Amino acid sequence: MTTALDLLAGIALLVFATRMVKTAVLRGFGGRLREALARATSGPLRAAATGLGLATALQSASATAVLAASFADRGFLALAAALALMLGADVGSTVAVQILSLKPVWLGPLLIAIGVPVFVVATRPALRQLGRVALGIGLVVLALGMIGAASAPLRDSIALQALLAGAEAQPILAFAVGLGLAVIAQSSLAAVLTAMAFAAAGAAPLSVVLAVVLGANVGSALVPFGLAPRTGPAGRRLLIGNLAFRALGAGAALALLAYDVLPLGWLGADAARATANAHTLFNLTLAVLFLPLTRPAAALLARLVREEPAIATIPPVDALSEAPADADPDVALAAAARETMRLADTVEVMLRESIAALADPDERRRDAVRRLDDAIDRRYEEIKLFLIRLERGRLDEAQARRAMALISHATNLEHAGDIIDKGLMRLASRRHRRGLAIPEADWTEIRALHERALGQMRLSGGLLVAEDPAVATALVREKDAFREAERIATERHLRRLRAEPPASVEASALHLDILRDLKRIVAHLTAVAYPVLEARGGLRDTRLVEPPPRGPAPQAVA
Repeated sequence: MTTALDLLAGIALLVFATRMVKTAVLRGFGGRLREALARATSGPLRAAATGLGLATALQSASATAVLAASFADRGFLALAAALALMLGADVGSTVAVQILSLKPVWLGPLLIAIGVPVFVVATRPALRQLGRVALGIGLVVLALGMIGAASAPLRDSIALQALLAGAEAQPILAFAVGLGLAVIAQSSLAAVLTAMAFAAAGAAPLSVVLAVVLGANVGSALVPFGLAPRTGPAGRRLLIGNLAFRALGAGAALALLAYDVLPLGWLGADAARATANAHTLFNLTLAVLFLPLTRPAAALLARLVREEPAIATIPPVDALSEAPADADPDVALAAAARETMRLADTVEVMLRESIAALADPDERRRDAVRRLDDAIDRRYEEIKLFLIRLERGRLDEAQARRAMALISHATNLEHAGDIIDKGLMRLASRRHRRGLAIPEADWTEIRALHERALGQMRLSGGLLVAEDPAVATALVREKDAFREAERIATERHLRRLRAEPPASVEASALHLDILRDLKRIVAHLTAVAYPVLEARGGLRDTRLVEPPPRGPAPQAVA
């Protein structure tokens, strides 16, 4: 029982440590890795070299596949180049196995001793993540030692010997074990290292271990399907192609293994080194065989995995086309008001989603918000031109004032959308790219002000329906209250900084920038109230306090 618990604990620690390394690399250097990925478009060899470098850094072909699929979906990466990139990534994911097969037992304690203080003390995000990488690799070495020590007594287990005899006669059983372990751990690295530890302890014959390694390679090609379930057709072609390459290679190798025709002695006398060499040799062979075939494979996948058919939808009603500018002025103004209201609804969706984009590292959220802003920009131009043409016709004074108010409202909505896109979404990208943590106290203040901004958004929309002075007054008063709440939140944040130095100065600046952008959005949403109040004498000429009158100038003394 104790042996089984030690073995499970070692495997669990191994899975945790490999994931820690991958997460640290993505948080610390994710932006640079994506830039390198975007340049992998000039030929299969360069694409394969890029994939090798990415997977060597991440030690995860699955994570590289998810990144490549997202680039393929956006049209940044051609399918043939993406397939070549994945062939290189599969080779790069074997580098860590090669290093750890050398059994550097001294490396684990050394890296942990270095990684912990760097991660705890460092203030620069990249340096902190480097410390986390060192800590993760150190834990991997310790986990391998735990698995080796726990599996050594299993060599004399009668039950295990019977199981291994069956697996040796039917390699497909060991293949299924490796595939299942890679899928559960979401990493071929953890599965291969576990098999290598069993081989090093003499708990399993090399032929069974190699079947486990083949299963782990196929299992790691299945993992991206679960990590990115909403991948588009281009991304799915890449994932299916990568799976097909691995499955074909593993099927051929498994057949040769079953018929005992592979010269296993060439892999090396040491069982751990032989396992690592087999893992690397398998992926190198796939790269050599399939790299020249990436273009035909891409063409075949394009025919097999077709674009999803467009789903018929009810098109939105275009009020501007229903009421041309030469129509009755009241009808045309009503149409423009309807479209401006739709514009307000879209900005409200952007504002509501912005808080989720700040919290969620999924880049698709930010992309969706940016696409909404593009639609807002186009619609704003259409509304503005429609109202300008309308003003050139016969409008009375009240109608002209209403047209100007609608232009002003649409302009402020467009500006608010720009702040969400170029301000809040840029801050969200910076936060997730650099792994900046926002303390809970700061999050509470951001959420509270975000809720108030949404309330201001709804009030502003109500002013479009009816130019009610009471609603306009409420908008202006809420803006003043928001400005005061933002000032208090800023002061509290600065007091917290004085009481306890921040883990990152950049994270503190991020918090203040988010508060500033929310205040700017509220200012634009409130600006629509001023024409309504001004028309009814509800505004002062200036917010400045008049200085006291000066006395007569002193007379010069003769």
